[in-house]
Amino acid sequence: MPKVIIAGGGLAGLSAAAALGSAGFEVELFESRAFFGGRATSWPVSATEAEVIDNCQHVLMKCCVNLRDFYKRLGVENDIHYFDQFHFIEPGGRMSVMKRGIFPAPAHFTESFLCMKCFSVADKLAIFRAMLAIRREQNRKDLDDISMLEWLREKRQTHGAMERYWKPILYSAISEELDGMAAAHAFQVFLLGMFARRDSYELGVPTIPLRELYRPDAWSRMGVVTLSSRAPVERIVFENGRVAGVQCGGVLQQADHYISALSFEKLGQAAPDAPVDITAFRHSPITGIHLWFDRPVTNLPHATLLDRTIQWMFNKQEGRYLQIVVSASRSLVEMPRQAVIDLVVRELAEFLPLVKEAKLERAQVIKEVRAVFSAAPGLEVKRPLAATSVPNFFLAGDWTKTGWPATMEGAVRSGYLAAEAVARAAGVPQTFLLPDIA
Repeated sequence: MPKVIIAGGGLAGLSAAAALGSAGFEVELFESRAFFGGRATSWPVSATEAEVIDNCQHVLMKCCVNLRDFYKRLGVENDIHYFDQFHFIEPGGRMSVMKRGIFPAPAHFTESFLCMKCFSVADKLAIFRAMLAIRREQNRKDLDDISMLEWLREKRQTHGAMERYWKPILYSAISEELDGMAAAHAFQVFLLGMFARRDSYELGVPTIPLRELYRPDAWSRMGVVTLSSRAPVERIVFENGRVAGVQCGGVLQQADHYISALSFEKLGQAAPDAPVDITAFRHSPITGIHLWFDRPVTNLPHATLLDRTIQWMFNKQEGRYLQIVVSASRSLVEMPRQAVIDLVVRELAEFLPLVKEAKLERAQVIKEVRAVFSAAPGLEVKRPLAATSVPNFFLAGDWTKTGWPATMEGAVRSGYLAAEAVARAAGVPQTFLLPDIA
């Protein structure tokens, strides 16, 4: 079988390698960092400590069928724990729970939704009207061109519905503000995650550090796949309308086919001659704040935190080590580290009263300024396909045309699509991509 070189060891590159390796291709993957997983990985807390932390809490839903397939290929599907209820906490500590009840999908949240104290009657009516409209208008032709904020205003959503329902769910799912996300992507979150099946919304949280999901022993079942870390692809070399090789460590590495699984800005640096227009792409930041207290401050596994800067809390260890996530965190990017910590602890105490009695022993702030591409209105038509006009050069990455926004599922979809494009070019068509759940 032909040889394939993959530039980039994030989820897009790893999933392409897993698919092609299992189909009999010889695969060599080059990753610039010392670890794999890209923006979904872990590293040591310090040079002197063995403990590792995730750069940011990554989660999935059961509707993420290709990501789950990738985990199954790696043999780590049992290292994901799924939760079937969401906790919404208001400042002051009052909690509402959303979970499925006795009704079939898509009405399975009816009982708990009606009982959620964080929404007024007017909020609930507005949300209910909009949810019906999502199902009714899912085939509207302009959803890629308008923002979700425009659509929600069109549906006369209340302030409470906007702030306490649409924002918490969509900020975390798409990592962008309502006026910066295409309505089509927001629709997808609800159609697949909330409506499709009774369990499609369940929240999957890895029970091990992210980097351990890609551990080397899992790759022996993938065929001839070589993963090289600390091996940055410095340049993708084009000659006579084809890729002639990739320069890595000053050495030209060659293969039959090449996949760039680099982010769009790194592709622009490594392959300025590539036939790909990246000028329309922008980033949206995500900030993860790790807090270690001297005592437990909560027994909840996770919670959505309303009306404040902080958005999600994840209980990482016995209620003493928490991770706080702020998506689309532009307000925190320029803020000094200690100011971020002070803000987060102060707000967290409004939701979890035990924080006031606890001592913060240490903290880490990780700002992923280039966390995801901004899934803006009008961008979808500019996202490139896996196959390019160069016959042996292919693209992967969550920013390519995957049908999904910037998520782990989108990254894996891109890897599978690139693998399918390589297989077609090699004359041995394969199907790797699983269809979205109906």
